[in-house]
Amino acid sequence: MLTVRPKVAQLMFQLYRRALHPELFQVYQTCTIERGSYTAKIDITSGGHVVTWRHGGLTFAEVAAAAHHPLPKMRRLFSYSLKGQRSDRVEVEGQACYQMSFQLEPAEPEVFWTFQQELLADGLRHGMLHRFDASGRIGMGALSYIHWEARCHRLLVQAFHTFPDDYAIVKSQSLFEAP
Repeated sequence: MLTVRPKVAQLMFQLYRRALHPELFQVYQTCTIERGSYTAKIDITSGGHVVTWRHGGLTFAEVAAAAHHPLPKMRRLFSYSLKGQRSDRVEVEGQACYQMSFQLEPAEPEVFWTFQQELLADGLRHGMLHRFDASGRIGMGALSYIHWEARCHRLLVQAFHTFPDDYAIVKSQSLFEAP
């Protein structure tokens, strides 16, 4: 099965206050975390990632996916094109707080390939890593690397997605906190 990533210009970063059906995504790697009062599921998908975090009756689902990906609009809290950099915060009074930041970094080819090799080395030691097939134009395919730190009441997720055809790197950091 060919696992080539969509173009970086097509990506969106979205947050939902609900779980999304897993059949909406092509999942390559997955991890489930149970810690303190929350559970989380982290998936590396064809377009980026999905993090589903649950605490009590509250659910947040963070999605990095292609804009043309068929996702619902119901209970979507925000949707941003993955361009430049952006930060946002959502607080549900007394239940949880979510903070995120992302940035799209274009890179010179030499810097890009060095970063990609460093991600590959880190991903083989810890975290979650997926290597995508090359698109045909470039010999090495894209990478998705996700690292997390789970504490009793908080989960920090750092995601890195590379786009060799565009010499671009998407970096995101998300913090999910229970009171």
